[in-house]
Amino acid sequence: MYSTQIIGVGHYVPETIITNTELEKYMDTSDSWITERTGIKERRFFTEGKDTTAKMGVKAANMAIQRAGIDKMDIDFIIFATLSPDYYFPGSGVLLQREMGLRHIGALDIRTQCSGFIYGLSVADQFIKTGMYKTILLVGSETQSNFIELSNRGRSMAVIFGDGAGAVVLQRSEQPNQGILSTHLHADGSYAEELMCQHPGTQRKQRITPDMLNDGSLLPYMNGNMVFKHAVVNFEAVIREALEANQLQPDNIDLLIPHQANLRISQYIQKQFGLPDEKVFNNIQKYGNTTAASIPIALSEAWEQGLIGRGKLVCMAAFGSGFTWGSALVRF
Repeated sequence: MYSTQIIGVGHYVPETIITNTELEKYMDTSDSWITERTGIKERRFFTEGKDTTAKMGVKAANMAIQRAGIDKMDIDFIIFATLSPDYYFPGSGVLLQREMGLRHIGALDIRTQCSGFIYGLSVADQFIKTGMYKTILLVGSETQSNFIELSNRGRSMAVIFGDGAGAVVLQRSEQPNQGILSTHLHADGSYAEELMCQHPGTQRKQRITPDMLNDGSLLPYMNGNMVFKHAVVNFEAVIREALEANQLQPDNIDLLIPHQANLRISQYIQKQFGLPDEKVFNNIQKYGNTTAASIPIALSEAWEQGLIGRGKLVCMAAFGSGFTWGSALVRF
């Protein structure tokens, strides 16, 4: 059986920086309040007329392809993870394909929100290991600032989320014990309504009405305490699952890249595994929670900083809406 190597990484973030102090103009909050509860100092918001979910994905993908040293026409398949597609339908994968001028290869969209990149990594790994595809482009991209409300009503979401994109190029290899060692995916739909955007949808009120603009039901909702409680438990469990599956210990990890949901969650997980600061990568301070883009953006920045190299063992893990969660262990 083949193995799956990550041969190129890339990212793109919009140029508009929104600081915590800027948010004080729109809602009852403060830099100290946001920093203490989330670790976030600033985030990026898209530029209208320039940045879209697909276009940001293209920029991240082009960087990953250039770093991989391949021609874009070598790509056999596209996987696009996002909760904020350009259109309600079709998915953003086909738009990225169009923007990049790729031939008629398959394009699959994944909608598992914050866990989207890990789910996409697992899907790509199966396609490559079984020989179906040789080179896969996996993109995580989000434009979230256009559906959060900068107000007291929307504060719980507005202070956390940001925009951006990350991408990786995955390729078949015959080298054993390298590349993606294993992926581990989980979900529990019992908590689906604890972090959700109800509309447009058909679960409850099945038609969008003008009243929804006023009552807030078009806005995303999050039960922050519930999400935090389950995140810390499942983050730890799914990382341990990956280590045990490969007969490894926490001190074998060279770099942990957790989904950038909340700095307190990352710090708690770091403490549980006894990892020093240099073995945990966080950039939530600069970008906030970029959902499916969060891990690939962090992966790309870690590579730029020389933290990822040949032989390094990298663990990635995510938890989010659904609830869904997962982990991946990769030997570079």
